[in-house]
Amino acid sequence: MRGFKVCKKYDADEVELPKRSTTHSAGYDFRAIEDLIIPSIWGGVFSNVKAFLSGSEEFSEIKPHKVHTGIKAYYPKDEVLYLFNRSSGPLKKGLIMANSVGVIDPDYYENEENDGELIFCFYNFFPRDTEIKKGEKIGQAIFQKILLADEDEGIKQDRKGGFGSTGQ
Repeated sequence: MRGFKVCKKYDADEVELPKRSTTHSAGYDFRAIEDLIIPSIWGGVFSNVKAFLSGSEEFSEIKPHKVHTGIKAYYPKDEVLYLFNRSSGPLKKGLIMANSVGVIDPDYYENEENDGELIFCFYNFFPRDTEIKKGEKIGQAIFQKILLADEDEGIKQDRKGGFGSTGQ
């Protein structure tokens, strides 16, 4: 009815499926699929303070960094999956999720663009770069029911893409 699978482009032996850490954990812990460095946003800002303060186009390129999980989630059409940062993420690593909470619609699963891979997007607000190791916990996910308003007539449009595609 609901669960997790490894995305097609990854080797199932290389990816650990999410699981809860304690008996009463609400969230399923996700891990990074690879080693990576998330650079401090301040390096780009301080390299040219004048351009930053003037709103230069150069700084429109400061974007969050995607941390891949290699995992997709399946669940009923009347549920949603929320992605959250780890509570220790900001304190220990300086990592803030770019969208605060990821809202994963049920039709994201196995989409044609990225197979429904769940991806965490972070900004690093520490003054130094932050290292993420393969297999390190990076976030958590919680399943929840979708509640609709009385006036909701439903939408008759199918998903066409993956990450961030519903606003296009």
